[in-house]
Amino acid sequence: MEIYVDASYMEALGGKPYMMPVSPWFYTNLPDTARTGCDIISWNDYGESHHIGTIRDHALVAFDKDSGKAPFLYSLDHHGWRVLLPFAIDRYKNNKAVVTYEGVSSGTALHPSRPVDIIDDAVFFTVLATESVKATVSIGGAESQGVLRDLPDGGIGLYHGSARFNGRTGEVKITVWQKDVLIADQSGPAIKNYCRNGMTGFDAWAGGRLTSKASRPVSTPSLEDEVCVRGTGANDFDVICRATCYLGYCPKSACVCRATGAQVKLPPEVPGEVFPAEGLNSNYIGLCNYACLYGACFSSYCGKTKYPLIEPTVSSFNPPSCTSGTGDGDWSVLCNFACRHGFCPISRCKCTSQGPLSLLNPTQQTKAVSRIGEDHGLCAFACSRGLCPKQACDANDGEQQEQTNPPVDQIEMPHLDRDCYMFPECVDLDNPQASSCSNSHTRVSFDKGSCSGRYGRPICCKNTVLPTKCTWRGSGADCNGQCHKGEVTLFESRTGGDPGESDDTSCNRGHKTFCCELKIFKELTSQCRWTECSGGCTSDESLVAQRTENSCLLATTPLKYCCRNHPPTLSNCHWVGQGDCADNNCNNKEVTLLLASVGLLGSACACKSQKTLCCTPEEAFLGNGQLPTPYCTSETEEGCAPDEQGSDRLEHDCEDDECGHDKLRREVMAVPQEFSLAGLASEERSLLEA
Repeated sequence: MEIYVDASYMEALGGKPYMMPVSPWFYTNLPDTARTGCDIISWNDYGESHHIGTIRDHALVAFDKDSGKAPFLYSLDHHGWRVLLPFAIDRYKNNKAVVTYEGVSSGTALHPSRPVDIIDDAVFFTVLATESVKATVSIGGAESQGVLRDLPDGGIGLYHGSARFNGRTGEVKITVWQKDVLIADQSGPAIKNYCRNGMTGFDAWAGGRLTSKASRPVSTPSLEDEVCVRGTGANDFDVICRATCYLGYCPKSACVCRATGAQVKLPPEVPGEVFPAEGLNSNYIGLCNYACLYGACFSSYCGKTKYPLIEPTVSSFNPPSCTSGTGDGDWSVLCNFACRHGFCPISRCKCTSQGPLSLLNPTQQTKAVSRIGEDHGLCAFACSRGLCPKQACDANDGEQQEQTNPPVDQIEMPHLDRDCYMFPECVDLDNPQASSCSNSHTRVSFDKGSCSGRYGRPICCKNTVLPTKCTWRGSGADCNGQCHKGEVTLFESRTGGDPGESDDTSCNRGHKTFCCELKIFKELTSQCRWTECSGGCTSDESLVAQRTENSCLLATTPLKYCCRNHPPTLSNCHWVGQGDCADNNCNNKEVTLLLASVGLLGSACACKSQKTLCCTPEEAFLGNGQLPTPYCTSETEEGCAPDEQGSDRLEHDCEDDECGHDKLRREVMAVPQEFSLAGLASEERSLLEA
């Protein structure tokens, strides 16, 4: 548990009283309530398992078949969580409390389970005592020592501990000893290897009682006289927070205090001005000043040199959220969308990356349910945010209402030239505060450039159009980086970064090229085709591009790229690369449609390089947000044969000086002067003359 959210409230309140109550437990399985959140705490919310009041049988309506439709009545006794409340309330209100009775409170789930990282299979207990104690936990007669993890300063107060199941089942009994004297015991129901209706319940049984009168009333130390004596911090703040919290300085804005007590004796002061280390931000200023003052000046955090502060674009303390994910079969579209916005149920989806949350609020109300099985909330989440695939989701839960299928986010037109950016300066790539992308963006790579050590220039892309794959292309001494079919050229560099076809060693000549797959390239080209040698576009097609095919009998008659879309999905298609084809990449507003050695009516590239057919994607083809039906569904259809010129083979290194090049160009392939345009149709001439 951490208190960074609490700290933000306290800062906003400017010193006014603040209290955030916390639920001791949370578990719910009420399929008909469509829960998307939970109350913080309540006296009688049995359906969410965080009740602390007694169970009233007439109030369990949430479980019946007409309300929550719970698979079984899992609400258990929680009276044990009230046993120690008087002590805790007194200490909160008065800064100290008097212990007159000693006892124990415990809580545990009654079924072993595999809850991943949510909770341990263990018996948890808290002892109220006036001095140190030992605890034993027996499960089914097999006894083990309880592990005490939190102890009160001075020995008076609450001792928190636990004991793992370790395969044991049977009745639970806790005994607490103080100098070989039994001061408390507590028995509870049996832990069983049995799952009702094949399901594991995560609700806890909680019991407890104050059993022994203290030899004399004993008062705890006052909270006013205590400071933090143990603490931690999120992410990179952990080490320095552990040091300063131990010394009594544990600012809520940066650290989390785990225990309070009397101030430890401070080491001798070490005067001198200090600053956060290179690449860090202003959150470290106070921590460095205090840590270095008492000799805990870690060089990775603080030093005598003043560097520019690199302020993060997202909070340094937020837990990571899922930023991309996948799913099998019909779940893939839903998982793709939901995981990108932080909702990635592990029973249906696999989260593939984490980072700052890309928040997407609901835009409409929905009663969506799954058509294809238990979806764990995927349809409700996606349909309320504009994506409601008909094959997977029923948007209206069977009611006769019109259902739309507007996958707006799925088919947003990427403009990678402005949706992706590179940091202007070198930053520490291992420092998440320094190298974090701006909100709603994810780091896809970096450029080593002239940066030293583990520094580089991160490359970030917008989450909603995040490319499925990006890589630095180009290797060897001359590099000759060239983007492949379906990719967009974003950046060029002599060094590149990771992922890439080579390491980040510098090119002798030429450049490496950073290429990203255009997310909707398949949809852009789904209604387009290359004609046969003597073929042409039909009346319902538009001529978009042409290429020369030497295997055709009349090599001077170009093959045509025809698209049924009106207007065409691609425009301004042209070939780049001539001579040694050193300059053979599209600009960052275009997509690579094809690689070929000849291109259109020109000579072949030297050194086995290839020319590039570049086209500009047109947003108009999205229309009402529906993807077009693919032109070809089978290779047996006319014009649907595999594209022999669509190979994505890698570039080849040049081996002699005739391939020497350094300066990159951006020239459209011109039509040879000796070629006559007279025999071509008017639309074909316009393409060549453009």
